[in-house]
Amino acid sequence: MEKFRKEFPVLRKGIYANTAVYGLLYESLLDWRQEHDLDFLIHGSDMRDKTLKLLSDTRTVIGAFFHCKRENVALVNNFSTGLNVLLEGLHPKKKILLIENDYPSLNWGFENRGFDIHYLKMVSDLEDRIQETIEKEHIDVLALSLVQWLDGFSIELEFLKRLKSKFPNILIIADGTQFCGSMQFDFDNSGIDVLGASAYKWLLAGYGNGFMLFSDRVKEEISIKNIGFNAANGDLDKRNSIRFAKLFEPGHLSSLNFGSLKFSLEHLTKIGMDKITDQNRKLSENAKSEFQALGLLDEKFKERKSHSTIFNIRADDSIFQHLLANDVYCAQRGQGVRLSFHFYNTENEIDSIVKILKTTR
Repeated sequence: MEKFRKEFPVLRKGIYANTAVYGLLYESLLDWRQEHDLDFLIHGSDMRDKTLKLLSDTRTVIGAFFHCKRENVALVNNFSTGLNVLLEGLHPKKKILLIENDYPSLNWGFENRGFDIHYLKMVSDLEDRIQETIEKEHIDVLALSLVQWLDGFSIELEFLKRLKSKFPNILIIADGTQFCGSMQFDFDNSGIDVLGASAYKWLLAGYGNGFMLFSDRVKEEISIKNIGFNAANGDLDKRNSIRFAKLFEPGHLSSLNFGSLKFSLEHLTKIGMDKITDQNRKLSENAKSEFQALGLLDEKFKERKSHSTIFNIRADDSIFQHLLANDVYCAQRGQGVRLSFHFYNTENEIDSIVKILKTTR
């Protein structure tokens, strides 16, 4: 991965352990963005057909990257917007299961609409608790983040697949913002019905772009009222024949933003998602082992087989400032400090962070 690190200037300034806040901009994407805007500057409205093709191609690339049917892909500016459109079409009598302290935009969307909501605490055997609650409370919708934003708790993907087999009528809605781009993923074989994500973190696509992926059965469960001329591809005769996913695209979309997403997906594919997955697993295992040895992780993670590349370590403000002073990019979250690693990080960088932490003890 060393040759790919050269694309990221920030890595020359310190240890970037903050992808959970913002994925890095890289030089080849910057080159593409500048060329895009130069074309716009020179050609003006002649760019229209090229723009429409770019957006269409982005939809195709997303579908291929995540193994989702192209017609079931929606382009959205961010996860929060997409989820709110979706929930306006969900029957208000549905019983919902959420995770306490999950990402606010996920939980608030349900809470603000008065659904009958049940909550689960984040515990080491969360998957067992989810299954028990669904069975006992006759839950209609499970909504959760695949990776928790506060501490990197990662739901077992095989569990969701088994859950769908056991409860085929349950609707599974997932936020993939802290997951998508960190490892390989096959949406159509995941058991998930709706996967939404903002793409400015692990997908390295910058702000203003994201997507929603849908299973075939979602259109039978949810009635979307959202509409606009762009959803009909600017065709007055197609108002009554708009497919489900396009209802999430009522207005014009930015070719710069979504072209950036397309470029990044193709860039990650070129690197190899198998290589990225392997590198991130190594980083996760190394970091978990080191942080546990220092007693810096919550006890619930001892029982977990796997973890994401996001970690919340026990650390006060003085330790946070010490990390910053040693050129470690990180963030304060909850009662600790959150460190998050991506394929452009190295195991040596984790070792360096451990040495810095040891000097504070």
